[in-house]
Amino acid sequence: MKCLKYAAFFLASGLLATTATAQNVTDSQQVAHITNEVLLHGTAYQNLEYLCKKIGHRLSGTGAEARTRTWAIQAFKEAGADTVWLQPVMVPKWTRGKESLKIRKGKELITIPMLSLGNSEGTKGKNMEAEIVCFETMEALKNAPEAMLKGKIAFLNYPFPAHFPCTFDGYSEVGGNRYNGPAIASRKGAVAFVIRSLSTGVGTYDLPHTGVMSYGDAPYKIPAIAIGNAAADSICKWVKQNAVRAVLNSSCGMQEDVLSYNIVAELKGTSGHYITVGGHYDSWDVGEGAHDDGAGCVQSIEVIRCFKQLNIKPKNTIRAVLFANEENGAKGGRAYADSALSKQEVHVLAVESDAGGFSPRGFSLEMSASEVQIVKSWKEVLLPLGLYDFAREGGGVDIDPLRKKLKTPLAGLMPDTQRYFDVHHCEKDVFEAVNKRELHLGAASMAAFIYLADKYFN
Repeated sequence: MKCLKYAAFFLASGLLATTATAQNVTDSQQVAHITNEVLLHGTAYQNLEYLCKKIGHRLSGTGAEARTRTWAIQAFKEAGADTVWLQPVMVPKWTRGKESLKIRKGKELITIPMLSLGNSEGTKGKNMEAEIVCFETMEALKNAPEAMLKGKIAFLNYPFPAHFPCTFDGYSEVGGNRYNGPAIASRKGAVAFVIRSLSTGVGTYDLPHTGVMSYGDAPYKIPAIAIGNAAADSICKWVKQNAVRAVLNSSCGMQEDVLSYNIVAELKGTSGHYITVGGHYDSWDVGEGAHDDGAGCVQSIEVIRCFKQLNIKPKNTIRAVLFANEENGAKGGRAYADSALSKQEVHVLAVESDAGGFSPRGFSLEMSASEVQIVKSWKEVLLPLGLYDFAREGGGVDIDPLRKKLKTPLAGLMPDTQRYFDVHHCEKDVFEAVNKRELHLGAASMAAFIYLADKYFN
């Protein structure tokens, strides 16, 4: 009934003779054409299946990442891109290797699921055994005396904040704990750092979630790992009852930087200016990188395919970019912005999809107040796609450098967030976790948003 209501609304609006209303009907009709094309003929889902099942996870500097480039070039050509090329960028290379965590509880040695944090150094394949000291907050860890942690393992058992309706707000609150925690623990004399995973999984959910960390100015590069929520609850309980020791073994570590590439495709416009749309094609080395960020990649390819199929002639060149190395360095986004700056390119807008392939709800915006008002004027046109939220601020990791260097307006696709941190950076981020219709609605939303931006942004 709601779909009929929207159709009736647009028909009734078309009978009104004002110029503004007539323009809205034209935009609504084109958005409807875009939506129909993507929902009925879109290729994003089948592209994602190939990316996940034939290539798999794609850590920076690996053979899988290189195979992704070969696939993406072909996918862009099949989508109808006018040109496709590779933009070189040096990226960090980190390898995981074998790893294990065991808790010595009395005479028992209990194996705990764990994942080393990205860019962490390991134990060089040797067992490290030490007592665990548990902290409930980052402030408690920061304020702990060195004597409390000297030669021990710092365990930060701070749960993912559950009170935010938007789970990205919760992630923003605790993301710094994972990134900065190892350096803080190192400065206190700890020999290792363990964090409760940044995950919304509850109950018996015990999957560890990885993610990037940094040593900053830490005196020693100590091993840093994540454990699941259920294990975190158990270990904290055991520590309160008695002294608990852990046996950690990991062979992860950094290697020399290697050459990688951003994958860039264009649909030529006439103005000499650009609109960038993209996601990152690297992923962590667990799961298949389906939501993070295979979804954003195939949605960006779909924008090109949809425009080409509908014979939409953009004013600005639509440039779809699959960025390298977002996860453990963000070097791809910086290289792209540096290139745009050196060539004095004018970027009218940059749009990123890196929040999963769930049902779209709106776009976050980082742009001038007048530009925000232009976007908000599209609300009724975009509402049939389920897009209503344009109040959040932000763009995305890979396009943020465009804002800093070129003052480019930014927008980030915001899908429903409730399930994202169940699968984020863990083995559950697989193709089967993505719904075709939700993924394609997100692709249609990006195409519609870019169509309107091309028309109304200078």
